Amino acid sequence: MVPEFTKIFSQDSQLYTGALVLLVSILLARIAPLPRSLQPLEWLSQVAKNLSLKVNHTGRANSQQLIAGTLAMLLLIVPFWAVISFFIELAEFPWFFEAVTIYLCLQDDHFRYIANEVVISIKRDNKVRARSLLEPWLNRSTQSLSNVGLCKATIERLSTTSIYGTVSAILFYTVGGVPLLIVARMLKQLEFCWPIYNPQYRYFGMPVYALSTLIHFIPAKLWTLSLAIQGGPQSLATLFNPKVNGVPMNEYQTSAVVACALNIELGGPVKFNNVRVDMPKVCYGRHPNEDDVKSAVKLNSIAFSLWALAIIVLPGIWAALRILQG
Repeated sequence: MVPEFTKIFSQDSQLYTGALVLLVSILLARIAPLPRSLQPLEWLSQVAKNLSLKVNHTGRANSQQLIAGTLAMLLLIVPFWAVISFFIELAEFPWFFEAVTIYLCLQDDHFRYIANEVVISIKRDNKVRARSLLEPWLNRSTQSLSNVGLCKATIERLSTTSIYGTVSAILFYTVGGVPLLIVARMLKQLEFCWPIYNPQYRYFGMPVYALSTLIHFIPAKLWTLSLAIQGGPQSLATLFNPKVNGVPMNEYQTSAVVACALNIELGGPVKFNNVRVDMPKVCYGRHPNEDDVKSAVKLNSIAFSLWALAIIVLPGIWAALRILQG
């Protein structure tokens, strides 16, 4: 029996090794993230923002801004992607470097800890601390956020982080390996740095937004489904027939499902450098409070558990079928 099991394992060793790499990387990123100052994606963000200051000229024609955004995107993604992929291919133990790369791509997955700290700060009426906690995680101003605004921003960020985190890591690593995951994650980071709902990046950020939205469409739908099944039939109906289709599209549709599940309102105006930008509201009830943030954390944790369990169960089912077939 043991030699037969060893033979079966060796036939599908890549499947089981990949599942183990994914599981370890995801859990490690969730419980032991790097400080933000040491995260490579944060370095990319700084380079992207500095580059945009030099090449994004809002006074020029829209077509020129689109071309500048496209060239900036290619300049930031292609060289880094090529170098990282090349080194992983040459590595004697590629699974180790794959695990490290996945771990580095999932640094935002521990945001639930930040969400809990924001709740504590709001309960203590310490809005200054709550705003400072959220500031690194948002691409808009937090200085004038009220308690309702803080709760909205926290829930929205919490609900959408796993789209380009856990779910994208599982899907893209399974389909195209680490190279595909790196491209997708870098696209999302650039989309975050150049949001098209900020007037400054309305055209400059359009190419990266379009690509990121397209490549994350399926992960967004699957993650939103894992949230919607917890909210019941109405949340499922919202998933397939959203009331509001705002920008960014994937995030808005996920926020709509969460708002429906919690019977709250999300969305609304945002500020960029004291410039107010009106955004669509997703209205399914009252304004959110700190208890709703806790409920959103619970929704997120259950959905994450389902995906983590899938990494274990699916290879296990495959192994059982192999044994029965043998």
